[in-house]
Amino acid sequence: MTQTDAPQTQTTRGWSRAEIAARIAADITDGSYVNLGIGMPTAVGDALPDDKEIVLHSENGIIGMGGYATTEQEDPDIINAGKEFVTLVTGASYVHHTDSFMIMRGGHLDFSVLGAFEVSMAGDLANWSTGDMSRLPGVGGAMDLAVGAKKVYVMMNHTDAQGRSKLVTGCRFPLTAVNVVDRVYTNLGVFEVAGDGFRVVELAPGIDEAYAAEHTDAPLV
Repeated sequence: MTQTDAPQTQTTRGWSRAEIAARIAADITDGSYVNLGIGMPTAVGDALPDDKEIVLHSENGIIGMGGYATTEQEDPDIINAGKEFVTLVTGASYVHHTDSFMIMRGGHLDFSVLGAFEVSMAGDLANWSTGDMSRLPGVGGAMDLAVGAKKVYVMMNHTDAQGRSKLVTGCRFPLTAVNVVDRVYTNLGVFEVAGDGFRVVELAPGIDEAYAAEHTDAPLV
C-alpha cells in the first residue's frame, strides 16, 4: 500500500498505550540499562515487572528513574527529559548533563525506547522533524540514543493523524539515524526490521494479517 492509498483515519484498534508499554517491558531483559524517550515511551516506566531489576536512565541526568509521580509525589526537581514529574528508585543518582550524554554515546545503554514519526524497513529512524516549521523541531539527544544503545525499540501508533502508515518503505521525513531500529511496537502489533519489509513478531488481539498489511506502507514478511 502506498502513502496516498492509505486510509484517512488513524487506526485505534488493537493495543492501548499501556498495553504497548507492557509488551515492550516484557522484552526488556533483566539487569538492563534502559533509556525511555520523550512521549509514548515514558509509559514503559510504569509497566516494568517487579521481578526484573531494570535501571532507567533519563537524558537530563537521572540514573534510576521510576515511574510517573502521583499528584502527592510531584517534585519540581524530579522530572524526566520531557519535563514530566517522575519518581526515583532506591539508590538513584543525579549526574551532570555531560556525563549523561557520555552514558548514551559510550555504548552503556542496553536498550533505548524511542518514539517516531516514521521507521523504514531498513531500520532508518525519523523522529525529530516533519518539516512543518509551524512546530519547531527539536532533536535533543535522539541521535545519540539511536546510535549509542545496543538495541533500539520504537513505540508509536501504527498510523499518523491522517491515517498514513508510519512503517514505510523509505522515510519521507529528515532522518535521525540510519539502520538503527531493531523492533517497532505499535497498537497493531510487534514488527521486526527485516530489510525487505517488516517481520510480524506478534499481532495485537483482534488484528489479523490482512488488517495489518492494509495499514502498513512497507511489505510484511
